[in-house]
Amino acid sequence: MPTSPMTSIGEDWRVTPPEAAGFFPTLGRKLAAGIESGLLHHLHAVLVSREGELVLEHYEQGRDENWGMPLGEVAFGAETLHDLRSVTKSVVGLLYGIALDRGLVPAPDAPLVAQFPDYPDLQADPLRQRLTIDHALTMTLGLEWDENRSYADPLNSEIAMEQAADRCRFALDRPVVEEPGRRWIYSGGAVALLGAIIERGTGCSLPDFARDALFAPLGIPIFEWSRGRDGVASAASGLRLSARDLLRIGGLVLGKGLFAGRRVVSERWIGQSLTPSVALEDGLGYGRLWFTAEAPVPALGGSRRWAAGFGNGGQRLWLMPDADLATVVFSGNYNAPDAWVSPTRVWREIVLANLVRA
Repeated sequence: MPTSPMTSIGEDWRVTPPEAAGFFPTLGRKLAAGIESGLLHHLHAVLVSREGELVLEHYEQGRDENWGMPLGEVAFGAETLHDLRSVTKSVVGLLYGIALDRGLVPAPDAPLVAQFPDYPDLQADPLRQRLTIDHALTMTLGLEWDENRSYADPLNSEIAMEQAADRCRFALDRPVVEEPGRRWIYSGGAVALLGAIIERGTGCSLPDFARDALFAPLGIPIFEWSRGRDGVASAASGLRLSARDLLRIGGLVLGKGLFAGRRVVSERWIGQSLTPSVALEDGLGYGRLWFTAEAPVPALGGSRRWAAGFGNGGQRLWLMPDADLATVVFSGNYNAPDAWVSPTRVWREIVLANLVRA
C-alpha cells in the first residue's frame, strides 16, 4: 500500500464556534452524548464545515483495517489516514471530470468498449457496442454485478474482480441483464473501467494523476491508494485520506470546482455529477458517481437537496450545497448490514437537526 507524499499547498481549516456558523452551541455535546449513549457506535471521526470553516471536529479510538487488513486499535486524529472505501468512487468521478476538462479522456457519450481495443471479441458484440462511458459513470451499464453480498464473500463481484487475471475484461464481460441506461446496478466494475480510461488517457497511474491534478491544488499532503494483486490501484474502493482532507474535497464540490480561488474542475462537471441521472428503489437518486436526495431542514424553511459519497463500514462525505455544508464521517463497522445507521443519524439528527439559521 504505497504512500505518496506531497508538498502541502493552501491554508489549513479555519475553526469557528458552532453558533457563529448557524448551529446550536451544543452541537459537539450532542454528538458526544449520542456516542456515550450507544446510539452512535463504531464512529472513528466526525467533521463538519460550513461556509469554508471547521465547525466540529471529533475523533474516537477503535479497531480499524486497511482494505480488509486488520490494523488493531487506532487512536484517530487530524492526520490519521482512513479507508474511504466506495467514497473513492466519487473522487474518481472528479478525476474523470478534470481529465475531460483537459481533453485527455473521451466525452461521456463516447462508446465504452471502443476504449478497450485490446478486447476485439467484446468490441464485436452488438449488445456491448451500445454501452457508453456515461453508463459507467451513472452505473446503468445493464451488466450483471452483485455487490449485495458481504465484501468478505469471494462471490462478491468486486472481490471476484480483484481476484481475476484481468479486471477490465472481467468487468466488461459480465452477462447483459438489462437495456443500458434503464436500471441502476451498483458496480465497482464500472468504476474500474473509468479508472483504466483515465490512466490510458493521461498516461499516468490513477494515484499519480490524482496527486498532481486534484490533491496538490487542494493542499492534501499525504494519501494512500491500495492496489490489487495486479498492481493496479483500486478505483472502486482503494483510497485512504485523513478526515480533514476528505473535507477539502467536499469544499471543492461545494465551491463548484473552485478551491482557494483556483479552478480545479469545471463548474459544469460538478453540476452534472450532482444532478440525478437515475432513480434508485430506496428514494435516492444517482448522478455521476454521487448519491443524491432531499432532507428536511427546518432552519432553511423546508427540504434541501444533498449529495454524498458512501463507503462500506459507514464512510460518508455528505454535502448540502444550499447550506454550504459538508460533513465527513469515518466509521469501522465494515461489512455490517447496519453500517449506514450511525452516519445517517449523525447527518440527520446531529448536523441538520442542530442548524438554527440559513
